Amino acid sequence: MQLRYSFRLYPSAGQRTALARAFGCARVVYNDALRARETARSEGLPFPKTGKLSKQLITEAKKTPERAWLGEVSAVILQQSLRDLDSAYKNFFDGLKGKRPRMGAPRYKSRKDTRQAVRFTANARWSITPGGKLRLPKIGDVKVKWSRSLPSVPSTVTVVKDSAGRYFASFVVTGPAETLPEATPEIGIDLGLTHFAVLSDGTKIDSPRFLRRAEKRLKKAQRALSRKEKGSKNRDRARHKVARAHAQVADARREFHHQLSTRLIRENQAVAVEDLAVKGLARTRLAKSVHDAGWSAFVAMLEYKAARYGRTFVRVGRFEPTSQVCSACGMQDGPKPLHVRVWTCRACGAVLDRDTNAAVNVAKAAGLAVSAHGAQVRPGPVPAQRGEAGTHPTPQPSTAR
Repeated sequence: MQLRYSFRLYPSAGQRTALARAFGCARVVYNDALRARETARSEGLPFPKTGKLSKQLITEAKKTPERAWLGEVSAVILQQSLRDLDSAYKNFFDGLKGKRPRMGAPRYKSRKDTRQAVRFTANARWSITPGGKLRLPKIGDVKVKWSRSLPSVPSTVTVVKDSAGRYFASFVVTGPAETLPEATPEIGIDLGLTHFAVLSDGTKIDSPRFLRRAEKRLKKAQRALSRKEKGSKNRDRARHKVARAHAQVADARREFHHQLSTRLIRENQAVAVEDLAVKGLARTRLAKSVHDAGWSAFVAMLEYKAARYGRTFVRVGRFEPTSQVCSACGMQDGPKPLHVRVWTCRACGAVLDRDTNAAVNVAKAAGLAVSAHGAQVRPGPVPAQRGEAGTHPTPQPSTAR
């Protein structure tokens, strides 16, 4: 399976200038190709093929005075820019056909975009030097902070500059699936805001709330940015401070997701999680907390790590009434307001924790062999049926489980 390994880059001043030139050239070729295709569409002509665009916008353009500077960068990143446009169109049309979630049509790239990227394939003859630096054509040997070794020879490397002005090298490698030793537990996961995750075995994992904890620092940086004159150097420096503050929050959240998802995959043979309507929840008054939790990124990590390590991953439909069904007897008790955290089943009398009960129901809906351990908070009395009230002088044994 294909994996992506990302490492921090530390280019020199000259290398940063060369990278900025590479970002700009790739962006211009992308925009020229997009303009050519949009012009053809408006005139009712067929879309120009990638080969024709490559010859026209790269090979021939380099010979003109207006585009002669395209020859100052590797031709491979310009070719990859055209392939990126092909992928953008393919994703757009696949969304219209229902093959994938809908997304917008390709848009022009701006030099003011805070994120820039170029991709080098093997044809570019990039390499890793014996000294551990990344040698890029027409850029030089860039210092890399290696946090781990690559499992195989990378096929491509993408150089990314993020909003905070940091540089990263993202390698695509092909690695074999690593089958972990078989484990017995099978769990369901109920994701939430008070607790980030509640497991079907009763374990509750608190929500770190990285954004909420950093709000004071973020507000201070944002206020300083708002006072700076537009277009000034001071405003640019203030914008970088805001971007770095947000990057720290995003990095902390990503690290938490990685550690938790790895632990759950290693300790359990099968994992089930509910397919939440995150986009819908992000339009409610809970939007900031929903974005702070980052459920989608966490579930995506669970899915690819399960595939990598030979575990079973199951998504349960979002319309499954996991919070309404008693995990002890299976009776559906109807919807309940969010402030109701503990409820009593009217059929069997079990007193249930809302989140743990939902996690058990998620696992059961996925067909996992889990018990309702932890779902019941304490045994409750069995309510008498109307027809039997007052007919038994002696107490009957409880049937609550």
